[in-house]
Amino acid sequence: METMIQIKDVTKTFVGKDNTVEALKGIDLEIHKGEIYGIIGMSGAGKSTLVRCLNFLERPTSGTVYIEGKDLAALNNSELRRMRTQIAMIFQHFNLLMQRTVIDNICFPMEITKTSRKDAEARARELLSIVGLTEKERAYPAQLSGGQKQRVAIARALATNPKILLCDEATSALDPTTTKAILNLLKEINVKYGITIVIITHEMSVVQEICSHVAIIDEGTLAETGTVEEVFQRPKSKAAKKLVFQGERDQREEMKGKRCIRIVFTSNSSFEPVIANMVLACNTPVNILLADTRDIGGVAHGQMILQLPEDEEAAEKMIQYLKNRKLEVEELDNYVG
Repeated sequence: METMIQIKDVTKTFVGKDNTVEALKGIDLEIHKGEIYGIIGMSGAGKSTLVRCLNFLERPTSGTVYIEGKDLAALNNSELRRMRTQIAMIFQHFNLLMQRTVIDNICFPMEITKTSRKDAEARARELLSIVGLTEKERAYPAQLSGGQKQRVAIARALATNPKILLCDEATSALDPTTTKAILNLLKEINVKYGITIVIITHEMSVVQEICSHVAIIDEGTLAETGTVEEVFQRPKSKAAKKLVFQGERDQREEMKGKRCIRIVFTSNSSFEPVIANMVLACNTPVNILLADTRDIGGVAHGQMILQLPEDEEAAEKMIQYLKNRKLEVEELDNYVG
């Protein structure tokens, strides 16, 4: 596949009066044309700094970024401004101009590129139709819901026909239903126009909903990369495991056994009531600490975390039972107690 974005050994250091912060430490990453690529990490991991390096709003301390083979570090200011018209961005808090109507907000980037008002308005109305807000063109941002504001922001980002759309926590301020609608809109735009989309988020559910590939950033380093399916099924790094199991550990139920396993189901393995059959076959109960199902690339994937009995022989028998049914089984260290 053709490479759209190549990040080569990018570091970013912020030097303050009292301290120095290494926000990025030698990041190498490749994003292909037409992908929806997720960059995920917890707060403070460095992901927002990385996304600002993709269009050189933040210049890396060392290393560089290539867009379609062009080295951003080698461009002069005029060339960099032209390149940035091909790299649009949307944000968590929309960044709309409150004193302008919806249509004027969408026309704004075209004013900067000196597009005629007539052509700009025609393009804006076309984009309003795409994002489903034709009837709101004369409304002001204060009159819109959060989801509508983000749709306007997406329309404005598309105004200059960019090749890349960067989404920095673009759904974090939205409720789950609105988030799903915005992610579906981004998928439609990706399919229809072939725009490469980079999603910056701290939510694994967002990555699983929309992305084909993911990079996990942890304390300024690249902890893990791969397809979303690979990372969900077999997370290798501590950071990836924390994100895949995100938010579930507080819901545990204590039991004497401290041995926990994670099993992964796909649509091909979810028909048999495997846990119930395992309990009957082994004549021993288990605790289900986590159970959920996600749609990844149009295929249902589920995961369960089970707390096994204290008896080692019974626990081994259960693990073997699951493996005999071709299920992914991963033992988890220190998941309880």
